[in-house]
Amino acid sequence: MRAGRMACDSVRMAFGVLIVDDNRLFLEAACALLEREGLRVVGAAATAAEALQRAEELRPQVVLVDITLGGESGFDLARRLAGQRPGRGPAVILISTHAEADFADLIAESPAAGFVPKPGLSADAIRRIVNGRGPGGPRGGPGR
Repeated sequence: MRAGRMACDSVRMAFGVLIVDDNRLFLEAACALLEREGLRVVGAAATAAEALQRAEELRPQVVLVDITLGGESGFDLARRLAGQRPGRGPAVILISTHAEADFADLIAESPAAGFVPKPGLSADAIRRIVNGRGPGGPRGGPGR
């Protein structure tokens, strides 16, 4: 890393992102969008098993998890990702075509750092959630 890049503020850093979704077209579009907006997409997965393996191998800073992964639960995957490396794992951000209100209780009970509706997915939305993460953050603390 060059010295000039070290002075970069955290708002503009390129997070390593893993995208988990069973819709191939969405994966391709999300990857292109986030990379165009300055994030580094390190991988993609279509199933929970694949996501857990890729998260362990690639060590992304952020994992975007679709709430409905075919027959699997994105909420279950979020819990499993959070348990892989407690306190040191990636920020899990739930995504969905549904509105946040449709799953508000389940989102609140999950260990996810936040939620982004798929139509609102952007690098800025991810950065806002990640920068607010932690014990003092909007979704930090016990059970979050």
